[in-house]
Parts: sequence; C-alpha cells; structure tokens
Amino acid sequence: MIRSEVKGTIIPIGGNEDKGTRRDESSQLNFVQKGILARVIKECKKPDPLIVVIPTASSIPLEVGEKYKAAFGQFNCSHIHVLDIREKFQSAYSESLEWVSKADCVMFSGGNQSRITRLIRDTPLHHLLMERYVHEEFVIAGTSAGAMCMSEAMITGGKSTEALFKGAVKTKEGMGFIPDLIIDSHFIQRGRFGRVMEAVARFPERLGVGLAEDTGLVIKNCNECEVIGSGMVVLVDPSQLTHNNEEILEMGTPMSLCHLIVHVLAVGDHFILENRKLEILPMSHDARLLLEHPYAINGRKSR
Repeated sequence: MIRSEVKGTIIPIGGNEDKGTRRDESSQLNFVQKGILARVIKECKKPDPLIVVIPTASSIPLEVGEKYKAAFGQFNCSHIHVLDIREKFQSAYSESLEWVSKADCVMFSGGNQSRITRLIRDTPLHHLLMERYVHEEFVIAGTSAGAMCMSEAMITGGKSTEALFKGAVKTKEGMGFIPDLIIDSHFIQRGRFGRVMEAVARFPERLGVGLAEDTGLVIKNCNECEVIGSGMVVLVDPSQLTHNNEEILEMGTPMSLCHLIVHVLAVGDHFILENRKLEILPMSHDARLLLEHPYAINGRKSR
C-alpha cells in the first residue's frame, strides 16, 4: 500500500466503558459518546449513510449490534446493518461482500481484536475492505479492539503491570489499514503506557498511539491525523532512540530505552505521519501553531 494513493479514512476510537458496577462485556456498551459518533457520520459525507457494523470481536454480537443501531439512530441514521460474522467462511459469503461493497462506513466493535483478525484477515472481505479503503473515500471506524486491529502490528495482550519485561506484551499481525502505527485503547484509564513502550521497542520503525476512552483519531489518506473526543492521545515515538536493548535481552528481562519521545495531544491537535510533524492548538486559540520540527515541545503559547 502506497500512502499517497490511499483515499479512505480510518477512525480508531479508544473505547468508553460503562461506569457501573458490573465488569462483564454487557455492562460496557457505552462505547462512544455522541461527539465521536457524529464525526463518524460526518466523514461519510452523506446525511443518512449506510453504516455496516461488524461486532465480530464481541462475545455478545447481537446485543452490541442493537446498541449500535440505537446509538446511530439518535442521529436519524436509518441505514444501519449488523454483519454478524462468527465463522471465517462467512467472510467469503456473497451477502457479506455485497453489504460491505454498498457501505459508506464499516465499524468494528470492541471485544477481542484477535477474533477480528482470525475470522476476517486474509479473506475476500478483508481484501474488499482494503480495496475500498485505498481507492475510494470510504470510512473504516473501530472502537477498542476494533481500533487496535487496524494497525499492521497489533497488540493482543499483556498486563500493564508486567510491561517492559521482554515478552510481556503479545503482538500479532493486524488488519494493516495503517502500517505506521501500533494502537492501544483504554490507554489512560488502564495505565497502558508500558505496553506501548514495549511494543515500539520491538517495532522501532512504528509510532505508538495510546487512545484514551471517548477519544479517537481521524486519519485521512493514511497520513493526516486529527484528535477528536474528550480525552487524550499519547504518541510514543521511538525514532530517536539512542539505546534499545530489546533484541539482545532474554525473555522476562527488564528493558532499557533512551531518548524515547512522548507527546500528549488533545482535541483539535493534528500530526502528520510522513514527517511526524505536530500541529498544536495554541492556548491563545487565535491561530494554529505549526511546529516546524517534529520534536519541538514548547509550541503552546501562554496567553
């Protein structure tokens, strides 16, 4: 995939769990707030787009699908179809391919990102998604696991408390919509800094992205990124590392990294993947400030 040829938009979202007392999946369906859903619809560039929801990652796909219908229905979106894929052969069904070929947006739910890659990656459905994403103004959105699966190198597990001991973080091949990134979700709320740090030490040519809940990125043309939502996006950039001992360590050994760069961005901030420049909203709000050097950190002006 050549970056300059990509016409589509992807929207990874950090998830948003319910704040109730239950911790099972059915209590965590408050997945995104209205602002982010509104932006997903806006990127479709139609007043009532056809949105195909794929709840493959979920253990309760029908319930999740109904929640998505209700959520999008708040915006008078009447064309919502739930594509319930539970077996890999369903990713080759003509009916599945027909729905995705007609869709303005496909949205992956949260759950287990490995289910998405196991049942959809390298199938006719995956090839169709990639074809439309590269050649059309097509939107692919996903929350939590649905966001994490978008990258080429995908985090599949690993406890935050054990991260930065080599091998604690597990990775597999993702869907490959955005090869430059490694994405983690629920980033602030679940303290996943160490997970992304270990992941970029393993893949130092990629940029780590930690998405807080109710926060996402709108990524256009596989290059231009805009922060949306109420929280933060943390960028973990290993491109300037002067020391990274990940390759030589034995499994379970603590790692050391030097000159790892971290940026914390909020709504309205932008960054460019190709040259890793940041465009930060100044505190004065009178204009946007373009940081000419990708690692300048003093761009926010005081009033």
